[in-house]
Amino acid sequence: MMPMDLGLFDVEAWITGAGQWGLLLVCAIVFVETGLLIGFLLPGDTLLLITGILTFTGVIPQPIWLVVLCIFIAAVLGDQLGYYIGYKAGPPIFERRSAGFFSKKSVARTEYFFARYGGWAVTIARFIGVVRTIAPVAAGVGKMPYKKFLFFNVLGAFLWGVGLPLIGWGAAHIPGVAEVVTAYIEIVFLVVIGMAVAGIAWHLGREQWEKRQEAKAAAAGEPVPEVEIWVDASAHDGRHEAEHPTAGYGVGPHDGTHEKQPPSA
Repeated sequence: MMPMDLGLFDVEAWITGAGQWGLLLVCAIVFVETGLLIGFLLPGDTLLLITGILTFTGVIPQPIWLVVLCIFIAAVLGDQLGYYIGYKAGPPIFERRSAGFFSKKSVARTEYFFARYGGWAVTIARFIGVVRTIAPVAAGVGKMPYKKFLFFNVLGAFLWGVGLPLIGWGAAHIPGVAEVVTAYIEIVFLVVIGMAVAGIAWHLGREQWEKRQEAKAAAAGEPVPEVEIWVDASAHDGRHEAEHPTAGYGVGPHDGTHEKQPPSA
């Protein structure tokens, strides 16, 4: 069977056409996915694996060490930008009811992730689609200490931005792997992007359904639970953070029976 010609999704053609700038294109995609709130649709994991393979085949002409170094830097800078945006914008960036992926309930899922894993959430989030985009912003909103964020950011960028291309590069040494991937690369990306679009459509549809249910409940005079985000910017002095490792990242249900301020230490 001959591979399909899906030019728009032929990432090899994009990178080949970019020539010496192919690596820069990959780094730009990594930076946008991790640093800007519009980057959640980009197939970062798949791109990094395929980048390693294309480096092996010579489509990306730079040596593998330079490829992973540049991707690592782009990943670190992307998360730094996300942290800066969250730190400067504060909670209002997540409080718009029409924020789509960044509605209160969506952010709550990320915040509970922080509450469970603490600073490790920044590292682990690298490997989880949409959370990868929200996590650095949420860390900034929650005023995570900069040095702590930087440590977990660098660690995550190394494991993700260096690890995945090296896995792809190593797999390309297996006979037949590089040939199959490059022959069907556009189909792979089409499937990945299709899954991402389907996930986004499902998520937004559920958000709209929940809003309609809340509106019906409000019209009937029934209590409507809300997810409330609070940020304790003073929660990160050494003693307080040691006693309350998840302080500063508080999110929970609010049904009118709780105080609007987080509990004091």
